[in-house]
Amino acid sequence: MAVEDERDFSIGEWRVRPEEDLLVNGETQVRLEPRVMDALVYFASRPGEVVSRADLEKAVWRGGLVGYDAVTGTVIKLRKALGDSAKQPRFIATVPKRGYQLIAPVERPGDEASATGKADPAVRTGQPGGGRSLARNLAALIALGTVLVATVWWLNPSERGAPGEAGPAQAVTPSIVVLPFENLSNQDEQEQFADGITEDIITDLSGLSNLRVIASNTAFSFKGKRVAAQAIGAELGVGFVLEGSVRRAGDAIRLNAQLVETETGFQRWAKRYDRRLADVFEVQDELTASIVNALALELTRKEKERLAQRTTDSLAAYDHFQEGQRLAKASTRETNRQAQAAYRLAIEADPEYGRAYGALAYVLAWGYRRGWSDAPVETIDRALELARQAVALSPDIPQTHWALGYVHLMRRDYAEAENASAAALAVAPNYADGYGLLALIKNARGDAQAAISLIQRGMQLNPYYTWDYPYNLGRALYTQGRFDRAIEALEDARARNEHVISIRLFLAASYVRAGRLDDAEWEVEEIQVLNPEETLSHLRKGTIESQQLLDRFIEDLRTAGLPE
Repeated sequence: MAVEDERDFSIGEWRVRPEEDLLVNGETQVRLEPRVMDALVYFASRPGEVVSRADLEKAVWRGGLVGYDAVTGTVIKLRKALGDSAKQPRFIATVPKRGYQLIAPVERPGDEASATGKADPAVRTGQPGGGRSLARNLAALIALGTVLVATVWWLNPSERGAPGEAGPAQAVTPSIVVLPFENLSNQDEQEQFADGITEDIITDLSGLSNLRVIASNTAFSFKGKRVAAQAIGAELGVGFVLEGSVRRAGDAIRLNAQLVETETGFQRWAKRYDRRLADVFEVQDELTASIVNALALELTRKEKERLAQRTTDSLAAYDHFQEGQRLAKASTRETNRQAQAAYRLAIEADPEYGRAYGALAYVLAWGYRRGWSDAPVETIDRALELARQAVALSPDIPQTHWALGYVHLMRRDYAEAENASAAALAVAPNYADGYGLLALIKNARGDAQAAISLIQRGMQLNPYYTWDYPYNLGRALYTQGRFDRAIEALEDARARNEHVISIRLFLAASYVRAGRLDDAEWEVEEIQVLNPEETLSHLRKGTIESQQLLDRFIEDLRTAGLPE
């Protein structure tokens, strides 16, 4: 929809103001993220029509590469804002295997077409993060604040009643968030290069035991947004923000970076690097060292040795690796295959690039898990071989140990998986994904208390966490027999991604134990729509080590109606 078509309209009892990213219902006002408003405007241009995921990706993301969770997450946020329910929809209905349908009436003042259910099919074309008005920036802040409040609620034992406490960082411990470096190159394909530099700096800093570092998933939620350092500090509870930009042109690179105190908004340190492109890894080392010096951090001998290690000196290998990272995030069968090819090119360019071996091991194991391999045994065996090689080549970065832990979990080698995940955290105490994977493994082994403590720590480091964090929490609470609390956490996880089967399985089992058989049966019906092949026999082959827990889980799902 062109800018001149961003007129106000109504959906049900809500007044929609696209220019302000605002929903109004009487005195109630709800601000939407710009992308969520884009989706609502697109739905409103096709009232009553079934809109496929591909339609939304093409119109709202303008054909960009989109992860499977992106569309689902946007619809979930839209339903929440409208007060809608996927189970009993009044606004947006899910049409299994086809897409979504706006079922509420749309009214546009003075627009006769709207009365007949026909509207302008175009969609807004503003680039994300570019030229956003003050209202858009405020919308982003409010949306982020809402998630942070939810995080604090989950983490406060007095409110949640969840056992186990993850000790908060001491007041004297410095804390930082590294915002995504802005890509100032003329080419869009350099975006992944800028993102890669950001990720590398976060990885380096995460290995420092006396610095609290916010996870990359949360850091990247600020990408393309103009938010003051003071506001970010208030949202995330951090003392410092690192922000910067990268311009890559030919064989030259310019990198600007500044470290800002969030309490005052003053620069603690700033520098510009003008170097040859081949020196980009040296620039990263210097930048990390400058942050360490600016924060007056005392490093152990091992930490100094780790910072001195480079994952690769090959720019070609680095570029192939970043392309693999971009493709792997989309998590489709085709992009998984393409990511494998990109990682293999990275290894060909630098046979000593341990992180590329680990990434290749992960995508192979993920494909094995999803049933995308025609030779599953050979695939998972190859993944293990690659993951072990990754650790041997690069034992001082957490991602290689994480990949090995994930592969072992897929092979149901639980003790080995736990050891590898613990090794990742030993390397990088701030590695949120390490806590998440170890929590998943503890859940698989029936150690619910440990899983809860780990996932709480992960939530602290990654306040804008994804569905798997409340899923792990809910799964642990189910194991402990705290079914009402488990339902709360699992319903939160389902709201973040309604297509994940494992969430719905544990939610159905929790409903049974809570005496909500109707809800359990409905959940199983949804599971059967999403995956008709899901059966009790299939679950017995899953990753639950505790036979007692597995038997209880199977019996609960049998009661809920899952077929044998």
